[in-house]
Amino acid sequence: MKELCLITCSGPNHDSLVPVLMGVLADHSVNVLDMDLSVTHRQVNTGILVEIPGAAVAGAVHKDILFAAHGLGLRVRFEDITLAQYQQWVEDANTSRYIVTVLARKIEAQHLGAVSEVASQHGLSIEHVERIGGRVSLAARDAPSQECLEITTGGQPKDLAHLRSDFLELSSQHPIDIAVQADDAFRRTRRLVCFDMDSTLIEVEVIDELAKAAGVGEQVAEVTERAMRGELDFNESFASRLATLKGLDESVLSAIAEALPITEGAERLISTLRRMGYKTAILSGGFTYFAEHLQKKLGIDYVHANELAITDGKVIGEVRGDIVNGERKAALLQQLAEREGLSLDQVIAVGDGANDIPMLSLAGLGVAFRAKPVVRAQAEYAITTLGLDGLLYLIGYRD
Repeated sequence: MKELCLITCSGPNHDSLVPVLMGVLADHSVNVLDMDLSVTHRQVNTGILVEIPGAAVAGAVHKDILFAAHGLGLRVRFEDITLAQYQQWVEDANTSRYIVTVLARKIEAQHLGAVSEVASQHGLSIEHVERIGGRVSLAARDAPSQECLEITTGGQPKDLAHLRSDFLELSSQHPIDIAVQADDAFRRTRRLVCFDMDSTLIEVEVIDELAKAAGVGEQVAEVTERAMRGELDFNESFASRLATLKGLDESVLSAIAEALPITEGAERLISTLRRMGYKTAILSGGFTYFAEHLQKKLGIDYVHANELAITDGKVIGEVRGDIVNGERKAALLQQLAEREGLSLDQVIAVGDGANDIPMLSLAGLGVAFRAKPVVRAQAEYAITTLGLDGLLYLIGYRD
């Protein structure tokens, strides 16, 4: 009768480890049912679930594996597996899996412990933890860093919305971001990313910069902040702010455009997305003049924003056409998805203000980036601790 056995080995990593162990198993006609191998700081841990032809062969397999492992400096453990245990393992493969992504400038033990505790409380069991952020140099501790751990879990959350809420609360207590996604096909097949512009792709609100040039900076900035927090109607507040710009000379626009501070990680993110075949879009409640400037600089595919009306070289305090508000952004996102032949599950939206909530809610992956509290509370995903390129971790890319 065939025997099932789990062989676990640990110790210094060797390039010959797998060939040597597989050679021993092959000599005894052993069938490999499962295998996992990971290396941490040149130390290897591997588990091999095998089916041995019979009890008479098992002793020889154990002896030869021990001998080979000793030659490699490895510690070995054998565990007999019952048929019932194996069958349960097979059935477990059909359970749901979720990916929990932890992002931070520095991930500490207390962070990982708190995340795992919350996951456990919601019925998720940790199956695999992998670092997908770059390795941190201890010789350059003061340099900006970004870390990311990707945690694969098994099980079905009792209440996914409640789990996300608990992770959000945890993020408010620690300098970390936590995202939980179903490990499904859509996670790696998204192909369109729609960005807000102001305070997302760039670090300022353009209308506030124009207001400074017009001498009404403080007055407009206060209204902008309240609008982005969702305290004011966007259309009304936008019209009132726009009116204060009447008479501003057109010549100031180019200087402001050239000085726009690009958000940390934006250039790396956009260039990577382009290389990977993604389409990108700016859907902005700001102005086309500045969005098109960014389009050329970053290589954005589509731009939809408000056209600032200018007559005789002067801003007249109005825009041409409909205002691009929250509802318009969501409609534009849907139109772009249809144009590209994509489902909404394949679309990513990124924004920071209350007028971004409709498109964040519509997209398969809606990310609140350094967002206002009302936006973070309603978005399923958030990045606060890292730059925009932290988005790459959420869609499964490694440094």
